[in-house]
Amino acid sequence: MAKEQIKKETQGTSSRGSEKIMEEGGAVPAVVEAVVGRTGTRGELTQVKVRVLRGKNMGKQIRRNVRGPIKAKDVLMLRETEIEARKLMRRIQKGAFS
Repeated sequence: MAKEQIKKETQGTSSRGSEKIMEEGGAVPAVVEAVVGRTGTRGELTQVKVRVLRGKNMGKQIRRNVRGPIKAKDVLMLRETEIEARKLMRRIQKGAFS
């Protein structure tokens, strides 16, 4: 009986993650202005500079880490705009040119 009640309750609510964020007003569009570089332990993330298009931080330029293919002028939907990614550190190269 409990399983039937759960099925009935969940049948009416079909929400995907992106739709839920948009309904709550939590997602803010931001346009990618520059690709800074690769980060992560295996280079799986890309650090980009984005300019926030709406919300209380409108016009602010921040750094974010993004997973997946990305290029300049793409639009990202950010859940929050207060936290900024750390700057990438340059690797110390050992050898003849150091």
